[in-house]
Amino acid sequence: MKAGIVGLPNVGKSTLFNCLSNAKAQSANFPFCTIEPNIGVVNVPDPRLQKLEELVNPERVMPATVEIVDIAGLVKGASKGEGLGNQFLANIRETDAILHVLRCFEDDNIVHVDGSVDPIRDKETIDMELQLKDLETTEKKLDKVKRAAKTGNKEAQKEEAILLKIKENLEAGISVRALEFSEEDYEEFVQPTQFITDKPVMYVCNVDEGSATTGNAFVEKVREAVKDENAEVLVLAVGTEADINELDDYEERQMFLADIGLEEPGSAKLIRSAYKLLNQQTYFTAGVKEVRAWTVNVGATGPQAAGVIHTDFEKGFIRAEVIAYEDYVQYGSEAKVKEAGKMKVEGKNYIVKDGDVMHFLFNV
Repeated sequence: MKAGIVGLPNVGKSTLFNCLSNAKAQSANFPFCTIEPNIGVVNVPDPRLQKLEELVNPERVMPATVEIVDIAGLVKGASKGEGLGNQFLANIRETDAILHVLRCFEDDNIVHVDGSVDPIRDKETIDMELQLKDLETTEKKLDKVKRAAKTGNKEAQKEEAILLKIKENLEAGISVRALEFSEEDYEEFVQPTQFITDKPVMYVCNVDEGSATTGNAFVEKVREAVKDENAEVLVLAVGTEADINELDDYEERQMFLADIGLEEPGSAKLIRSAYKLLNQQTYFTAGVKEVRAWTVNVGATGPQAAGVIHTDFEKGFIRAEVIAYEDYVQYGSEAKVKEAGKMKVEGKNYIVKDGDVMHFLFNV
């Protein structure tokens, strides 16, 4: 699962990507600096993992990860191939969620492609380009479906009605994610098309250091503009995060954070938020060899969780021994949890909960 960082040129995308991944993507004060999408595999900060490490004292610790993609800046006309439009849209289509970076700071030394700072205009520019691309996709699909619908095919007629609804809303500037469909219609007709504007989105307001804790007038405008979108708005001083990132000493980092009123780097919060945006959660395995965080989709069953470790675990799944994270911490060890009768044995229909500590029994 990948989250793609998008935005206009020079809003701080590559600097943010560098903060998240330490991959040091090229960042410079001109458009199209990022041409090939940079991909970073980022550790998900999770204090529960540190606590399990203290209790188990394993040989190694493996955190959960999320893939972040830094995509070239988009400009007006991208849906028609302007700038690096076609490449941008192909790259974004391959991601599962969108981190939309908006410039919410004034700085005469950093040029803005439209000459002034206006995050709402910037947001609308990108929204419109993505909607136009989805409109093109919808119209192409409609041409095929209409022919089948004319023959009396009931499924095609149903799909035609849904596509017409999507087309009408896209023409009115409304993204697919804002529309309501029955679960059945969504899974059958909407989801397979992979509309770009159906992807979950989080808006990252890139502010100056002085606005890192409270935001500013630009941020308030963004919050007001997206209040009906069911989207998270995150405030981040990307330049400051880059400065924190340059410090190797943990104590220095903490002092820097304390000086600007933050308990942890904003990038840590962003990574966790991106993880949730991708509809993912964590379960743990804990033994003397390794304490590890594993990623599963929210709603995953016991066998599906086992399959993340190895496909044979899923095929031969017998049962799972499950300890709630809170119980593991309270009793301090697997043995004491068992003594207290707090370990549960779950079958194939068990729905994994975030933070479960699991051990699988299987037969191949």
